[in-house]
Amino acid sequence: MEPPRNVTASAQHLQVALVQTKPLKGRYTENLRNLQPAFAEVGEGTQLVVLPEAALSGYFLEGAVYEIALPARRFADDLARTWSEACGNRRVDLVCGFFENDEGTYYNAALYLEIEGGEARIIHRHRKMFLPTYGVFDEERFLSRGRKLGVFETRFGKLAILICEDVWHALMPTIAAIKGASVLIVPSAAPGRGIDSEGELGSILRWREVLTTTASEHGLFILYAGLTGFEGGKGMTGSSCVIDPHGDVLVMAPPTEPCILLADLDLGEIDVARATLPLLGDLDAVLPDLLLDDELPLPRART
Repeated sequence: MEPPRNVTASAQHLQVALVQTKPLKGRYTENLRNLQPAFAEVGEGTQLVVLPEAALSGYFLEGAVYEIALPARRFADDLARTWSEACGNRRVDLVCGFFENDEGTYYNAALYLEIEGGEARIIHRHRKMFLPTYGVFDEERFLSRGRKLGVFETRFGKLAILICEDVWHALMPTIAAIKGASVLIVPSAAPGRGIDSEGELGSILRWREVLTTTASEHGLFILYAGLTGFEGGKGMTGSSCVIDPHGDVLVMAPPTEPCILLADLDLGEIDVARATLPLLGDLDAVLPDLLLDDELPLPRART
């Protein structure tokens, strides 16, 4: 990985844009070209752009994933070129999910890029660790899982990326927060399921519960970018949103249409939230005892 440039402890405000995409299944080049108008609409002050899981290919590819998957460097260069064609040399940080081909091993991955002057620096790559194999899902049949949850430095402070189901396992955002992340980015491709009593899709409601609880427990901003559109009769639920560190939804997109969601994050709210509800600090104190519990099925050092 290439190291980040101009890292600062944190900026007080962070202008973000979530680009909720509706890709044509398997048509990467066309989807990349269609991204240009969206980039052109992103405001001048935007510092971070986030796109969904499988944002430029569609999610339900099955065996076709081997044809559409790309090396990380190629994908980064394609995004940098598309951004520069739409926005010139304007600097931006960008997160996007894609299917990665790493010399014949395939992953569901996301890159954090710093783009400037038509060039992309790869700051971080997250490979999805929890590959669902239930219901309509069959990821682990075609993909390898990631092996590490990394927290990385940016010019906005420490961030982490979790892809879709990763965030449903409470241990994952907990580890990210313990490692120092103050913003959690969640690219997602979530099919809709169920209808609740108010007529809202049950899966959207459940996602909102997971994200708001995670944000408030750890004092994190969460940037959730959801895929939208239909693939083989399965409807993706969009609903991209920004959650503040108190667990409040700042902005939320509709489920069924591509759109751009803008938000201004006051990063000072992270300290306020963690002081008001100091659960993360309490966890730091108790964690050593939890990890030393010999009843936990954790690997032990060999003697």
